[in-house]
Amino acid sequence: MGKTSIQTNFRNAEVIKNKWALIVAFLVLFTACKPKTAEKKYTVDVYQTSFAGDNLKLLTNSEVNTETPELKKINLQLLPNKEFQKYYGFGASFTESSAWNLATIPVAKRKEVMTKLFSPTEGAGFSLTRTHINSSDYSNTHYTYVEEGDEDLSTFSIHEDEKGFSGDENDQVSGVALVTPSYDLIPMILEASSIPGADFKIIASAWSPPSWMKTGETAPMTNGSLLPEYYGIWATYLSKYVTAYAEKGIKLWGITPQNEPLHYHDAQWDSNGFEPEQGRDFLRDYLGPQLVKDGHLNTDDLDAGLHVLLYDHNKSTMIEYVTPTYEDPEASKYAWGTAFHWYANSELEENNYYADEITKLKETWPDKGIIHSESSIDIDANDPIGQYWRLSTDYAGEFIPFETYAYDIISDLNHGTQGYVEWCSILSDKGQPNPYNNYNSAPVLINPVTDEVIYTPLYYLLSHFSKFIRPDAKRIALDGEKMEGLIYTAAKNTDGSIAVVVFNKNEEALEVSLTIEAETYTTEIAPRAMQTMLLNSK
Repeated sequence: MGKTSIQTNFRNAEVIKNKWALIVAFLVLFTACKPKTAEKKYTVDVYQTSFAGDNLKLLTNSEVNTETPELKKINLQLLPNKEFQKYYGFGASFTESSAWNLATIPVAKRKEVMTKLFSPTEGAGFSLTRTHINSSDYSNTHYTYVEEGDEDLSTFSIHEDEKGFSGDENDQVSGVALVTPSYDLIPMILEASSIPGADFKIIASAWSPPSWMKTGETAPMTNGSLLPEYYGIWATYLSKYVTAYAEKGIKLWGITPQNEPLHYHDAQWDSNGFEPEQGRDFLRDYLGPQLVKDGHLNTDDLDAGLHVLLYDHNKSTMIEYVTPTYEDPEASKYAWGTAFHWYANSELEENNYYADEITKLKETWPDKGIIHSESSIDIDANDPIGQYWRLSTDYAGEFIPFETYAYDIISDLNHGTQGYVEWCSILSDKGQPNPYNNYNSAPVLINPVTDEVIYTPLYYLLSHFSKFIRPDAKRIALDGEKMEGLIYTAAKNTDGSIAVVVFNKNEEALEVSLTIEAETYTTEIAPRAMQTMLLNSK
């Protein structure tokens, strides 16, 4: 081999060597500069309530991070910057019947029940509630706050709400031992307020004025209508009630002038008729001005004081009812928004949960609030747990309560509703006391003889919302595939946490993938189950 060939081969070897050195250096540099796999931005806790027996169960990582090939898959995408309505809360109501049941159990157990209802860390954290002005269908007797014929209201007193129980109010309470006879509606509200972390608003609703102010009654405080000559006195009465509660340390958030104003021809309990035009006139000419005069209402800022909610009856006809008031500027200026009920619940599914009515209400009067203020079902005292998961029958027809509640709440929220309130928070295991043979279930049931406390599936269902979607949260966009038997919603709390509530009505489990900001979290939801996925930023 010649000298030139040797030099050429040497140069070629050097070139190859230098090339490989450059490649190795580049690979080292690339590897060093390549970002490590980013950690997830959120931690996710998944809570499940199911037909199989989970009750707000916190699922383990192995139960959440599941990829089962045969499962149907649903992909959802969170858009946290796309916000909708603000939430005021979720919960159930303070009634005299609820207070009576609490008076029958030991003080320590009563405190435990109240903690389970109102603590956001140890319980459901109920944040929006309701109570009754004068007696209601869940009071032990008919009562008002004035003596008969007192047009000056000089005898006005809310003593009936705090005087306690004697045991002779009606046959249902007679003979039942009371641990705390002095307990009552106002002590119940005050005890709820004392629970650490409790944060709830109260809407007060009138069932009936005193009988001497009405005409056409069929029984004391039942059916009939308020006489026009008493409109002014009744308005003053309601305003005095707000003042009296404030003096007891209970600031009311809202008021509905009349519960179920169209149910006054065949009611069994306290009721009063207010047709749409009557309701408009009463608010415009009497109640609104009186609340302003007494400092309860600020027409320049309806969010600053007492919130007046119209209607308080079935959502199927709410638009027809509120229209006369909202179209009258002098009446509308006093009205913060609309309250509605879910009855008749067996008709909800076939009417798509009246979603179109809620949407129309919101689009027609976008500056008015919307609150669901009452729902309930008849109790099956022989099966108070199981009845929520099977076809049940009550006065409204046949339906599966847990599924109907889940769809009703989520549908309401997805169409603009800003809060959801169940009727009685606590009743007996027989749905009592109710002197009118109208026995309801409730989130909490108490056996007043044995002191047994039952937390029904409704308690856990409501907790999926109240515990994780806190006051002032906002609904956010949650886009995804449509699937039969699946409904979902999402909200962002003021602390930045995000709650996603999913209900699977189907008989088989599903795999749910939730994507947010290019990150995906996967969970398996059981058949006939509700899940709340709570996302907290790290």
